[in-house]
Amino acid sequence: MSTNDKTSSAPTKTRMTGAEVLVECLVREGVDVVFAYPGGASMPIHQALSHQPKIRTILPRHEQGGAFGAEGYGRVTGKVGVCISTSGPGATNMITSIADAYLDSTPLVAITAQVMRSLIGRGAFQETDVFGMTSPIVKHSYLVTEPEELPRIIKEAFYIASTGRPGPVLIDMPKDVQEAVFTPDFDMEMDIPGYNPVLPVPAEKLEELIPLIENAKRPVIYAGGGIISAEASGDLLEFAERSQIPVATTLMGIGAMPETHPLSLRWLGMHGAVFANNAVNEADLVIALGARFDDRVTGAVNMFCPGSTIVHIDIDASEINKNKKVAYPIRANVKDALQVLNSALAAKGWERRSSGFTRTPEWFGVIDGWKKQYPFSYEDRKGYIAPQAVIEELYRQTADKDPIICTGVGQHQMFAAQFF
Repeated sequence: MSTNDKTSSAPTKTRMTGAEVLVECLVREGVDVVFAYPGGASMPIHQALSHQPKIRTILPRHEQGGAFGAEGYGRVTGKVGVCISTSGPGATNMITSIADAYLDSTPLVAITAQVMRSLIGRGAFQETDVFGMTSPIVKHSYLVTEPEELPRIIKEAFYIASTGRPGPVLIDMPKDVQEAVFTPDFDMEMDIPGYNPVLPVPAEKLEELIPLIENAKRPVIYAGGGIISAEASGDLLEFAERSQIPVATTLMGIGAMPETHPLSLRWLGMHGAVFANNAVNEADLVIALGARFDDRVTGAVNMFCPGSTIVHIDIDASEINKNKKVAYPIRANVKDALQVLNSALAAKGWERRSSGFTRTPEWFGVIDGWKKQYPFSYEDRKGYIAPQAVIEELYRQTADKDPIICTGVGQHQMFAAQFF
């Protein structure tokens, strides 16, 4: 979020409680909704929230649901979702949701109350080491030990959660820190020298890909959720139309490419389209964008794309060559990378085409054959309503309304992905 979006609701020289400082910092970060379930250790925060009209507090029925709500809010709005719990069981109830945000690269700030600083490590009532428990499933975590550090910590938490590869950040806040009274310095600078999410654009390395695209006979783009996180859907569409390369997405990447577009292969993987899987498996060039070669896509990873030259563009260095060794590993913001590639193609005179593709006509002929032979289908049994038919009907009735589709995990999720 840009600094222009941040607002202030309190003077900077007023004595405030730690809880009031936290709430004021949330306002300054542009937060207008929090998902918060109260408890004894977090009551000061809820009292401060009750006096702040700029933030709507949504009461979930369970901390896990609250954190999932914050995660969904973050996905839909593009802002950082915020959830709050009390200590002990309240904090541990959020662990599943925090892990989900981590694995799905969703920006989230989870604020957990903690016992008083003097009781930490003594097995006090409802004390748990949530800082340690969540360390493998967050981008960063804080245990606030000095109330005066709150403005800096909140700034850093939102910056870390929303930049680079998005993800969750945990702030564990002891009750006596919430109750401490002090004069906050809201102008404190961030201090995170080991974190630099701003990547230089490797233009020369990206332009080396143009000859690969020119010479490929069976190219495919494999696009993941990173396209959506980077707000690069428009750039992906332009790249596909300029290069005339068909696009298969992951489950997380659904929505990054219009599935009604002639270049769309829908989605690939265990429950994806046969034609998408065939195309990726038979491709001689695979350009992976913001994807992580997870097992639901690759199956046996050593058998995935056996004859392909693979390009992998991702913002997270830890994902490159982690699951699949690739010929062209490029660490970059995928939006920046696509803009460089689009400019390079435009400079060579490659115009955008939404139909009438002239490159690799034999490849398109093979793909069209697969699409006709292996469409998504289901058995229509007389006297029964198939789940797939329900999804298709929902699509017919809502497709023109630009709906947001929310699913759990299970067969219904696959039906929705296949038939909506």
